[in-house]
Amino acid sequence: MIVGMGVVTFIPRLLPLLLLSSKTLPKIAIKWLGYIPVAVLSAMLFPALLINDKQVYFSSDNLFLIVSIPTFLVAVKTKSLFATVIAGMLMVAVSRLFQII
Repeated sequence: MIVGMGVVTFIPRLLPLLLLSSKTLPKIAIKWLGYIPVAVLSAMLFPALLINDKQVYFSSDNLFLIVSIPTFLVAVKTKSLFATVIAGMLMVAVSRLFQII
């Protein structure tokens, strides 16, 4: 069963590599493929930021939503995953520190 699942997972990854490795993709296809990581990250991130207890949660109490705005600006400005993650973590830590004090 495990070997079969591995083969089924491996084939869809191997076939495009074998079929497309000797070909050059059109510029529009390369540009379109560049948007896929952003779309996937957004699809995973927005529900975590906006939904709490199965309801949309827009509030000044939603720490992660508030911190995500300047974190997004850091991401746009630096275009660095490392800088974005560090900035987001620092903003959450500082925000929590000031809520405790």
